[in-house]
Amino acid sequence: MEQNPDFIFACSQAQQLEWVKSHYPGLHARLQEFACRGQFVPVGGTWVEMDGNLPSGEAMVRQFLQGQSFFLQEFGKMCSEFWLPDTFGYSAQLPQIMRGCGIRHFLTQKLSWNLVNSFPHHTFFWEGLDGSRVLAHFPPGDSYGMQGSAEEVLKTVVKNRDKGRSNHSAFLFGFGDGGGGPTQTMVDRLKRLHNTDGLPRSALALQQPLDLTVPWPAALLSAQTFGPAPLRDLASLQSRTIGSSQLPPWGWGGGGKAARGKGLKSTGDRTLLVCPQVALRGQGAFWRVQLSSPGRLFSALESSSGQLCTWVGELFLELHNGTYTTHAQIKKGNRECERILHDVELLSSLAVARSAPFLYPAAQLQHLWRLLLLNQFHDVVTGSCIQLVAEEAMCHYEDIRSHGNTLLSAAAAALCAGEPGPEGLLIVNTLPWKRTEVLALPRPGGAHSLALVTVPSMGYAPAPAPTSLQPLQTQQPVFVVQETDGSVTLDNGIIRVRLDPTGCLTSLVLVASGREAIAEGTVGNQFVLFDDVPLYWDAWDVMDYHLETRKPVLGQAGTLAVGTEGGLRGSAWFLLQISPNSRLSQEVVLDIGCPYVRFHTEVHWHEAHKFLKVEFPARVRSPQATYEVQFGHLQRPTHHNTSWDWARFEVWAHRWIDLSEHGFGLALLNDCKYGASVRGNVLSLSLLRAPKAPDTTADMGRHEFTYALMPHKGSFQDAGVIRAAYSLNFPLLALPASGPAPAASWSAFSVSSPAVVLETVKQAETSRQGRTLVLRLYEAHGSHVDCWLHTSLPVQEAVLCDLLEQRDPAGDLPLQDSRLKLTFSPFQVRSLLLLLQPPPN
Repeated sequence: MEQNPDFIFACSQAQQLEWVKSHYPGLHARLQEFACRGQFVPVGGTWVEMDGNLPSGEAMVRQFLQGQSFFLQEFGKMCSEFWLPDTFGYSAQLPQIMRGCGIRHFLTQKLSWNLVNSFPHHTFFWEGLDGSRVLAHFPPGDSYGMQGSAEEVLKTVVKNRDKGRSNHSAFLFGFGDGGGGPTQTMVDRLKRLHNTDGLPRSALALQQPLDLTVPWPAALLSAQTFGPAPLRDLASLQSRTIGSSQLPPWGWGGGGKAARGKGLKSTGDRTLLVCPQVALRGQGAFWRVQLSSPGRLFSALESSSGQLCTWVGELFLELHNGTYTTHAQIKKGNRECERILHDVELLSSLAVARSAPFLYPAAQLQHLWRLLLLNQFHDVVTGSCIQLVAEEAMCHYEDIRSHGNTLLSAAAAALCAGEPGPEGLLIVNTLPWKRTEVLALPRPGGAHSLALVTVPSMGYAPAPAPTSLQPLQTQQPVFVVQETDGSVTLDNGIIRVRLDPTGCLTSLVLVASGREAIAEGTVGNQFVLFDDVPLYWDAWDVMDYHLETRKPVLGQAGTLAVGTEGGLRGSAWFLLQISPNSRLSQEVVLDIGCPYVRFHTEVHWHEAHKFLKVEFPARVRSPQATYEVQFGHLQRPTHHNTSWDWARFEVWAHRWIDLSEHGFGLALLNDCKYGASVRGNVLSLSLLRAPKAPDTTADMGRHEFTYALMPHKGSFQDAGVIRAAYSLNFPLLALPASGPAPAASWSAFSVSSPAVVLETVKQAETSRQGRTLVLRLYEAHGSHVDCWLHTSLPVQEAVLCDLLEQRDPAGDLPLQDSRLKLTFSPFQVRSLLLLLQPPPN
């Protein structure tokens, strides 16, 4: 930048700049100076270039909240473009999240890596799950690490799939993968392009239009008029004279007219050139190649966006499907820490409202969130990292767990203050609906006892005394029967589960209707092993041909035994030898009143290039299955009609997937898995992989996880699948109180509609006297709905805000009898600011 005043360096990832600020404050100050001059341009708006699939919706919001806040504080402005060039797919909810965080533009190039289908656009509008749209640009050079060669520049011009609709494009150059940026050699090479026959002319030196009777840009002409030709074959075209009737059809406009091209630039931690539309002056034409800025690039793209196409839904990368499963411990740590931070923020917010002396732990929470966001980088949470990074990530997760649990205890103690009760134990429900569940309560001496507890929405209840009578009369207890053949039946009056002597699921019946959920002649809970030898990158990829190596893992009869004998809970357990080196143990659990059966699983895994899944063939027929994503869900085909369908042989989901026909369905829930598929009528959950590069130890060792199966009448929305998956992932908390616990139950928030989820309660980033809360809700069913938000907190004022917590000037909400009326469209995310009344003296 010092040696090239016209050179602009764009840098993504606030985390990198925060490290620079901490370790090299002098360099950080110089970067701020260059930012003021417009030569150093922060881009992206996020804390890191995170994965676009696996982080929760709230975590994605926090990426932007932390990133945009940092850029505003340190460089005086927020980013208007989302810069994510190397991530392994992009969630359908990203457009809405972007727009809510002040982002209108999106740049990546990763879909050029598709293994099966070529993505049809380079510049287009991307429409998300709720209808939000952003302007997206994929540099036609299909790389973020180009070096300014003639071949790369020509490719950028020739390969643009939206010529005529948009004639500006980006050229990303520099050492981008791993950092380093551009070199002086690259900059010099690009400047020399202006004086090279057969190439686009550089705007840095080009003063006059190119006359069409002088030597023509041969590679460009040959590619468009004569078909592709290697550079060695272009000499014969160098002196060809053409007329206006022979102009290539792309982007030149009718009658030999076209808009004047404007060179533009942009990058992440890379640098970028832009090759705009050919500009004609009479009989002359030229391409302009210019160092510029991201803002000017997207301004030019917007100015000619009237004819752009629109892509609706997710941007699915047809490669790197293994990243949904690799390094299962990292993925489990990510899901657990997302839950812990959710719970800490909620309880701390309630403690602020209920206890005047309590101080919200804002600084500690920011530190913990930034640790979590760092490890959502697209080569960490995906598992495609080296061993050292994986070990560091696990240490970070342990820090979040440890400090998070300390903060939970502090908030619980504040909630208990001044509320004497019978026992120093608080049962907390951090979800926005009332729950009645079986909970293992700690007792003196380290023992646990089961209790059926009812806790109001986002509130607490006192723990039942050990001798208190459980209200069994309103619900059928769980019955457990072991037959003479060794099979076991579990029945709670809602569902009836039958396991064969090896632990496979032979029957799952919805008792009220008698409807069988398992396909005839098959078994569920079938573990299957695949050979997993990808073509390219071990940790990243799983290929479609792995499906041809399917091998069921057969159990041994007689290993199934009854665990808990019934009443509040019934269970059975078994052992399974997966291979000579790996084994599995599992407890199948059914609780009173619970609509799903849980499979608590422990695996000792020592394999090489193997893939473990579990399958459930359903007595359901549907051409599409539903998968949970951030703040909503989407459908994907269960068939392989087209190459686009086949390329989705392994997909990602969050807490649940569902296969339904009219009137009945089967949902598969999980507490820490992301890879899944539904082929035909078989629901499959991906459990463990065994890649050997870049980390030879990836996934080796002991694993614990839980999945659950829920048959249901009607649609998954009406049956409560979404709530069931939340309950599996957010268990009731039994928190020790420093003194007596409250004697009565209490609820802070509830929502009148089951279609609306109150996802987050936290203190505002800039909170007036620490008394301003942020609530984030979303519509989860895919419907238009009006609902009431009830609160028992002393709310003084309520107003809508964006995802960056900036007030909506027209967003005031009237409070009516401690209720707020809210309106949602399908999958809409809404945020509120609640100003609490001052605490009493």
